[in-house]
Amino acid sequence: MSVEPIRWRDDALELLDQRRLPREAVYVTCRSASEVAAAIRDMVVRGAPAIGVAAAFGMALAVRRGDSLDAAANELRSARPTAINLAWAVDRMLRARGNLAEAQAMFREDVEGNHRIGRFGAELLGRSATVLTHCNAGALATAGYGTALGVIRSAVEQGKEIAVFADETRPYLQGARLTAWELQQDGIDVTLITDSMAGHFFQQRKFDAVFVGADRIAANGDTANKIGTYTLAVLANAHQIPFYVAAPISTVDLATPNGAAIPIEERSAREVTEIGGTRIAPEGVAVRHPAFDVTPARLITAIVTDRGVLRAPYEQSLRRSASGDTDR
Repeated sequence: MSVEPIRWRDDALELLDQRRLPREAVYVTCRSASEVAAAIRDMVVRGAPAIGVAAAFGMALAVRRGDSLDAAANELRSARPTAINLAWAVDRMLRARGNLAEAQAMFREDVEGNHRIGRFGAELLGRSATVLTHCNAGALATAGYGTALGVIRSAVEQGKEIAVFADETRPYLQGARLTAWELQQDGIDVTLITDSMAGHFFQQRKFDAVFVGADRIAANGDTANKIGTYTLAVLANAHQIPFYVAAPISTVDLATPNGAAIPIEERSAREVTEIGGTRIAPEGVAVRHPAFDVTPARLITAIVTDRGVLRAPYEQSLRRSASGDTDR
């Protein structure tokens, strides 16, 4: 994809404003850690790997401005609670004392890791396949190339015939606005459906596999991802369709024992009651808006990481992989 979601230019961080896609490609310039934290909170940049890389550059900006590194770390770490990549990146930059070269290395590592995820995941698909995905786990959610969409890109590059169904992903519509746009940019066959239509197409045996990203993977393999992912996992299990999670090893949080311990962010009710600033719900109605849900490990066929394809028992394969041992 030609558009860069994250770029460092002239001692500033430029973030593609994903709230304005697909209508226009506009960059937000951040010159401080506080501005990066605000961009993360306000969904200018989103996707666990992407916000981790953005936070790393935010730490570098704090050093270049002479701001407190510890204060920057606290502000960035609290910007969004569910994605573990955010805290992982901040902690790594603290160890590196906010060195810009470390942030740039993390950017390169993410892109390279996504290509490895793509190659590993493509091996799980046949010569022809229709894949269901949810939310956006593409180049826009990373430093580039993508995780779940990286698998699809890699399979297409290998000459496989891949068609994609993308859930719209209410209420923030990342699937409709971002995934559909990304795949169109690359000339990949994509069909957009509403979240509530997935069950129908499972029943019609339309899908050969489900690939999703992740915001945090607990030590036992329970996985937090965009709200609605758990529903797809249940449907895939009921119809005996493989359900795969694609994420870098930095998304694995061995300190979180299981899904019940993953903090779930609740976002603004306005994102549910309005679409594009137009209210669609009655005034005063009660709203719940969890941004993520947790898919139990027992529903996950395999976890595709930049270190290989991991399978149950995840307590063992995740720990081995996180320690540096590859597991194919």
